[in-house]
Amino acid sequence: MVKKDAPELLAKEFRKPSWTPQVIALAGNTDPYQPLERTLKLTRRCLQVMAAYRNPVSIITKNYTVARDVDVLGEMAARNLVSVNVSITTLRNDLVQVMEPRTARPARRLRAIEKLAEAGVPVRVLVAPVIPGLTDEELPGILKAAADAGAQHAGYVLLRLPGPVKDLFVQWLKDEIPDRADRVLNRLEELRGPSLNDPRFGHRMRGEGQWAELLKKMFTMAARKHGLDAPPAPLSTEHFRRTPEQARLF
Repeated sequence: MVKKDAPELLAKEFRKPSWTPQVIALAGNTDPYQPLERTLKLTRRCLQVMAAYRNPVSIITKNYTVARDVDVLGEMAARNLVSVNVSITTLRNDLVQVMEPRTARPARRLRAIEKLAEAGVPVRVLVAPVIPGLTDEELPGILKAAADAGAQHAGYVLLRLPGPVKDLFVQWLKDEIPDRADRVLNRLEELRGPSLNDPRFGHRMRGEGQWAELLKKMFTMAARKHGLDAPPAPLSTEHFRRTPEQARLF
């Protein structure tokens, strides 16, 4: 499903007197740099609209295509209007192949961090999702690689399995990584309970119990060691204007 008029709709929203400038997240539910973005350029056009109206945006992606838009993102960063979160689940190409087959390989994600950082764009590495018993042991290595590439901040999110995602994940785990399946599921149950999911705010991103505390300590130590422990600065809304720079639109 493609909303081809998304940039125009976004600009229309910005022009409304009722619009209050605020940080827009791209995206919480799906990656804004899907493979089709290479040709449709809808995300790029939306970013151009945000740059024209000077509305801040935070991006979450695990695809290298974000580096294509470094020209727009660099200009926005000069006004503190953008931050980019690059998600890295693992540094293993073989695991990415079976777990995230339509996404950029780890080296490409690190290269995207490097290009963004070189352009002055604030970059946060997001180790997500952390899969206990499968990828949690990689957390320190991911943070080091991201810091070496130029990331300035870091975060992590423990695997969540809401609704039908649970059955899909369990079946995938048993089909693709059977030797680790029991270990992963047992660890998840310790962190999340028998349902393997905890929807409570404040718990759903981190889990609870002994393993959750160990994971938190591992992350905290590695983030501090590599200079990634400072929180990102809030993005600015003071530059917003309802009359855009027309030259920047589309």
